[in-house]
Amino acid sequence: MKISDLFSVDGYGVVVTGGASGIGLGYAEALVSNGARVTILDVDAESMEKETVRLRKNGLDIRGETVDVTDHAALDAAMDEAARVYGGLDAVFANAGIDPGVGFVGEWVGAERLRIREGAIENYSDERWNRVIGINLNGIFATVRAAVRHMKPQKSGHIVVTSSLASTRVEPAIGAAYMAAKAGVVQFMRTVALEVAAFNITVNAIAPGYIVTNIGGGHAKNPVEQKAVARVIPMHRVGFPQDMDGIAIFLASKASDYITGQEIIVDGGMGLGVAD
Repeated sequence: MKISDLFSVDGYGVVVTGGASGIGLGYAEALVSNGARVTILDVDAESMEKETVRLRKNGLDIRGETVDVTDHAALDAAMDEAARVYGGLDAVFANAGIDPGVGFVGEWVGAERLRIREGAIENYSDERWNRVIGINLNGIFATVRAAVRHMKPQKSGHIVVTSSLASTRVEPAIGAAYMAAKAGVVQFMRTVALEVAAFNITVNAIAPGYIVTNIGGGHAKNPVEQKAVARVIPMHRVGFPQDMDGIAIFLASKASDYITGQEIIVDGGMGLGVAD
């Protein structure tokens, strides 16, 4: 088989949640630019409209719908509509997520990291915990459930969830709920992968490290912060959504047909530790 056929997503029907910005938009652009028909679902109606219009002007087959992944009925309806338009779903990216909020420590001040009262576990509010879990874990569950409902009858499909380096590496500057959600996402992914493997459906996770997006108010776009973080990444640079293009196409295409239940880390080596 030629490489062009092995990695082809031409004509695929694809859904990406959280697809109006950041990593999700990167997934959508990579796939639609290579011939896939893509629906982006996002709670941000303005950004979703802006990005779909921009991509359609380039002759690409993309559509969008405003959906909050915590509204499972609305999410189901949007997935059903995408499947109707495309005649099925070939790949679904369960990507929508929100900022983790502050952890129990902040930035370095000299040789110390100061403790943050708001991020301490004894001060963690139910509202904050439930919101992060509701979107970053329950939203993944609902998206995967809807995807399987369409893929099982057709006995094929690729499901890709966005986890995080935080699923295995504890970062004290990140809120505890985020790490709990991302760890839960990975074990959920493995569980579903085992269940649906007999139906020729693969389920895998992409675990980004430090990727520059709008999350957390866009603080990662600050060049000063990027330079500081780059010092502790072995490749000496931060990541950008386009660094996810290759893995997105790989996991959506025939190239990954015999790979399931795996979490693939994309972090420039950050999880390995500091090299120099």
